[in-house]
Amino acid sequence: MGTPEFAVPSLRAIVRAGFDVAAVVTNTDEPQGRGLKVLPPAVKIAADELGLRVIQVGSLKEQSVADTIRDIAPDLMVVVAFRILPREIFTIPSLGTFNLHASLLPRYRGAAPINWAIVGGEKETGVTTFFLDEKMDTGKIILQKKIGIGENETAGELTDRLSLLGAETVVETLKLVEGGNAPVVEQDNTLASRAPKISKDDCLIDWARRARQVHNFIRGFSPEPAAFTFLKGKLLKIFRSGLTGKSTGLQAGELSVRDGKLFVSCADGMLEIVELQMEGKKRLPAREFVRGARIEPNTILTRDRG
Repeated sequence: MGTPEFAVPSLRAIVRAGFDVAAVVTNTDEPQGRGLKVLPPAVKIAADELGLRVIQVGSLKEQSVADTIRDIAPDLMVVVAFRILPREIFTIPSLGTFNLHASLLPRYRGAAPINWAIVGGEKETGVTTFFLDEKMDTGKIILQKKIGIGENETAGELTDRLSLLGAETVVETLKLVEGGNAPVVEQDNTLASRAPKISKDDCLIDWARRARQVHNFIRGFSPEPAAFTFLKGKLLKIFRSGLTGKSTGLQAGELSVRDGKLFVSCADGMLEIVELQMEGKKRLPAREFVRGARIEPNTILTRDRG
């Protein structure tokens, strides 16, 4: 069970490892992109290429979904970037249902663990496989694998790496469960932290914070949904930034241009803006933006349109 591109490496790895995939469950086709063209999910495209049976579902509350899975009678179900399954469904397989989660549980339970780990300034994260139970991301852990987070790595880049690590972990977990050797460890709920679904308001930049905090914030929401601010009343998305270690006497959010580079003042120093997108314009390097824009002295990035 899975939907986005993140789940595709796991599906391909399962097939490559020789496991019998009875069916692939994914979401229905939905409008995507700026043109809102109705397209199939990435997992469906991959499953079709692999010649697998695909079941596309709308509401998991529909009795037909559970009935269809019950008719298939799977020994085990694997969930990668899908939805919260009701008990009636995840208890169908004789060997249970396990999920791949993109964090080192119990840290960052929730829908957006990769984003919030970077925003939180973590230097390390990983993936976890665990058996599903009644509550979200609380089941018994089977395997965990760790990976370092680069200082300038974005959520998109880390997602790509974790999807590959996750694929390896899923196959290893399948072999353990198949052989009856799967270790299971209870999660320590006292160490739990949340990684809720991201809203637009979560992505508004506060330039009064320390430069490293803002840097983590920007890369944690890049490329989507993208951290943003306002420049002269227009929304400005920022996708990449760089730490400079330079102090500043400017007020928070104040812009400056030096040697063709664009900088913004934070609580404790200057942060370089590396890649951005003005409202109604294309995404481009800040150096290119500087060449075509006039950044006047005392220009401030704000938290509203003003």
